[in-house]
Amino acid sequence: MTRLKLAIPSKGRLKDNAESWLARAGFKLRQSGGDRGYTAELKGLPDADVLLLSAREIAQGLIDGSFHLGVTGEDLLNDLSADLSRDASVIKRLDFGGADVVVAVPAAWLDVNTMSDLEAAGARFRQRHGRRMKVATKYLRLTRNYFSEKSVGEYRLVESAGATEAAPASGQAEVTVDITSTGSTLRANSLKVLDDGVILRSRAALAGSLRADWSPGAKAALQQLLASVEAVESADATSLLMVSGDVPAPLAEALSLIPMGDRSFLSRSGNAVENARQLADSGVKSVAILKSDFIFDQATPSYEAFIAQFDTGA
Repeated sequence: MTRLKLAIPSKGRLKDNAESWLARAGFKLRQSGGDRGYTAELKGLPDADVLLLSAREIAQGLIDGSFHLGVTGEDLLNDLSADLSRDASVIKRLDFGGADVVVAVPAAWLDVNTMSDLEAAGARFRQRHGRRMKVATKYLRLTRNYFSEKSVGEYRLVESAGATEAAPASGQAEVTVDITSTGSTLRANSLKVLDDGVILRSRAALAGSLRADWSPGAKAALQQLLASVEAVESADATSLLMVSGDVPAPLAEALSLIPMGDRSFLSRSGNAVENARQLADSGVKSVAILKSDFIFDQATPSYEAFIAQFDTGA
């Protein structure tokens, strides 16, 4: 591979949010073949090919090395990979796509509130019905691993092909393991999350494959992408203070200001107003607070941390 292959979700809120996140970093998505196309290009990143796939397909492609980079859910990466540290790495956790993978039981099960209670209920269920209780889920590996960790063995997995939360009402299963962001769908289906039933707190993530063929061209495009992403993050975290007089070095140090040139300093955004007041009180004639869209640095820590995970001669 000579070009970076990046996969993003093909539809829904994940696609919209991923597209907005890339655009904010200066990379506007243009789909080939219109809104129904499954390939695209990023303006500002000419050495990258973009694929539009389902979040599950993206996670699997990262794990098997079909492409270099993708935006998908941490839940899928952890469920589909037997050893995520070997297959792929989360480079950036994103501020969208938040959902928890949870164990839920019927709200009518008043005496089942923990995983330990669930094991006891499973034993009673098997004695009464002559079979193990069924657990419906799309997250087979995550469920097996968590139930084993919690010493729950009285169950049988049923792979869910549709709306998992409807499984108890339809008789498909007694228990569910599924994702939830607000819990409203679970409550609407008369389900409750066990007190210790949060398997994973998941978010959308930019992840890189550790199995893909990382050519020099692909690495260079990744560095360009991450440099812009981190420049946006730096701009969000800081404000520029422009002053009309001299600022004593001890005061600048006390306020954790970073000199940026002649009479300009970087301040943490949350402290900018208070720092400006203190500078004015110290005798500086005027202080202006400015916001930037990008603040680039020589280093790109997320790129360096990712490349360090495998021997590529970077």
